[in-house]
Amino acid sequence: MGEKESNMVVNPYEVEGKVDYERLIKEFGLEKINEDILKKIKKIVGKEELHFMLRRGIFFAGRDLNWVLGEYEKGNKFFIYTGCGPSGPVHIGHLMTWYFTKWLQDKFDVELYFQFTDDEKFLYKDLSYEEIQKWTEENMLDVIAVGFNPKKTHFIIDTKHAGIMYPEAIKVAKKITFSTIKASFGFNESNNVGSIFYTAMQAVPAFLPSILKKKKIPCLIPHAVDQDPHFRITRDILPKLGYYKPASIQCSFLPPLTGSEGKMSSSESVKGILSTDSPAEVKNKINKYAFSGGRDTIEEHRKLGGNTEVDVSFQYLRHFFEEDDKKLAQIEKDYKSGKLSTGELKKYTIEKINKFLGEHQERRKKAKTLISQYILKT
Repeated sequence: MGEKESNMVVNPYEVEGKVDYERLIKEFGLEKINEDILKKIKKIVGKEELHFMLRRGIFFAGRDLNWVLGEYEKGNKFFIYTGCGPSGPVHIGHLMTWYFTKWLQDKFDVELYFQFTDDEKFLYKDLSYEEIQKWTEENMLDVIAVGFNPKKTHFIIDTKHAGIMYPEAIKVAKKITFSTIKASFGFNESNNVGSIFYTAMQAVPAFLPSILKKKKIPCLIPHAVDQDPHFRITRDILPKLGYYKPASIQCSFLPPLTGSEGKMSSSESVKGILSTDSPAEVKNKINKYAFSGGRDTIEEHRKLGGNTEVDVSFQYLRHFFEEDDKKLAQIEKDYKSGKLSTGELKKYTIEKINKFLGEHQERRKKAKTLISQYILKT
């Protein structure tokens, strides 16, 4: 559902304005991740620390997390479902969610069904079918580079797996009215009929493993909060078809470089750092475009300090690139006190991103030969 107030719009096809996450929790009807849920996760994963994105509240809300964790404790393991829309290059906002998903796969030792929604992007974007297929393969390389277990990871490409997807999608579609789609996504009579049908396809991976394995299996969906409307509909429909409602765990957005409102995008290169960016490109983007929370002059900055809440470099460290809580706390303290300058903060952030991307890109180079291992066999 597109939510408008104070210029905020949040839905799968548009994120605009300053995002108020507390308001989204109320308006989307989400459950905030609390200490009880964190304790339950920690109990299951054992001695190792919780993922830093959980500790810092980057993944901040969900649906039915207590239930899905309870099922896991009883021996009824969930599977993970997430995905991407292949219409352009992958940016670090995508990678943030996927690397957290890898942690979930590793710690809970579960299967992952990863959907490539090539049909959706063809229907919504001014791109040819051939261009979408090119981006599907490119995006696969990034997903493989994350390091998911090939024995427990299954790629679903909507058009390639239509043989198993479509019969289930029509069962979902039969339960969804046009008025529900209009209310959820802000559609009107000018939307093409494929886009109206599409959410039925996005629902299928949430219960497809239950069909393939002939038993009801819980599903956990890690995703950014803007995708919630798709899965609200899915949760309404699946019990009517005899399956569990999917649980979800939802993250906040990685801000665009410019510090403007909304979220990072790969369609506007100034707004995003791409998975394939060179060290020089990362350096240029951070130095030239990354919005600073520093003062106008170095003297003023030393005296008054910087604002980490709006500083994009700090937010990138907090969300993704600095796993060490003590190190992050020291950076925050030094920046707020004025001891650490904007230039020094940017330099450190550039180094962290480039180290991360260098390792990711090395794995990405080898990924082309591995694609067949990940495609769902039917």
